[in-house]
Amino acid sequence: MARHTRPPLPLGIVSAALSVGLTTLLLHPLSDVAPAVSLGVLYLPAVLLVSTLWGVGLGLATGIAAAAAFNWFHLPPSGRFAIAEAENWVALLVFLVAALVTSSLAELARTRARDAQARRREADLAAELARLLLGSPAPRATLPEAAERIADALELESAAIVLEPVDGDERRAAVPLRDGDRRLGTLLVPAGAATVAGERVAPALEAVLGAALEREALTNERVETSALRRSDEIKTAVLRSVSHDLRSPLTAILAASEALSSPAVEADERAELADAIAKEGRRLSRLVDQLIDLSRLQAGTAEPREDWCSLEEVIRAAVEDSGAPPERVGLVIDRDLPLIRADATQLRRALGNLIDNALHYGGGAQVSVRARVSGGRILIRV
Repeated sequence: MARHTRPPLPLGIVSAALSVGLTTLLLHPLSDVAPAVSLGVLYLPAVLLVSTLWGVGLGLATGIAAAAAFNWFHLPPSGRFAIAEAENWVALLVFLVAALVTSSLAELARTRARDAQARRREADLAAELARLLLGSPAPRATLPEAAERIADALELESAAIVLEPVDGDERRAAVPLRDGDRRLGTLLVPAGAATVAGERVAPALEAVLGAALEREALTNERVETSALRRSDEIKTAVLRSVSHDLRSPLTAILAASEALSSPAVEADERAELADAIAKEGRRLSRLVDQLIDLSRLQAGTAEPREDWCSLEEVIRAAVEDSGAPPERVGLVIDRDLPLIRADATQLRRALGNLIDNALHYGGGAQVSVRARVSGGRILIRV
């Protein structure tokens, strides 16, 4: 197989001189057993070798040198450059034709080998780009590594892939990357490498990058659709729960108000009914406030207003908001709780929700609320 690149020229000159010289010396002892004209074929290996490795120029020079040495040392009249018979001209012509044909075939083989190696590198690069860009859930993060592989494959100082139109300058060339009429981005390479990059890399990079970006868009759309569907499910569940929670105090208020209108109700019973209406009204007001807070949170407008506050006061206010009898909620609060910076109103409502849930789903058991300092933090348990 021919080499992809030629060896150094000085080495070729030395090899040509040595091969012609050694062949000339070898012919002297052989001249006693064979005609001088037939021995000229022994110069062909030297001519073929030099022509194959170093090309037509040095091959022709070797052929001429071989013919001159053969003529000077072995063809009569020896010791001078003279050709007495026609077959000696034929020998010289054979050297020159052999050098020309061999060097041409070797150069063709080298060219085909270089082309095959380039195609193999391009195929390997395309496979590597596909692995990087299509094998990652975030292809944008792999663009620097993909650009580095392109630079290595093209033997460039550097390369970059950007997902936006960029113009080149005197230091770098910009190769546009397109997917049909859609502009995907730009491949940036050193100035002078635009043609090579555009022909050898851009087609494969456009196909892989377009597929990777399309897959990323579909994945994001699927995630967003799933999130929206989950959000709708949560909203539906919240509305069902809220509608039940709103219906309970409304039902109690309506029942108590109807009972108040009855003349058979005693004074102490009226006081209890009025107290029940006030209690359920406060509960209903708290639920409405929570719905308003929820809408503000979803709209991103419920910014906390931090200030120094007493956590014990916040906890006691949350318990009071629940309207539970004192025996239903047990408080265990450390005396050395420090002041904290927080939005007391939002914190009070958050704790109130926890306490309400515990009262509602606790099966009638006492709800315990504990607060203490633990490892530099304040720990609250409901």
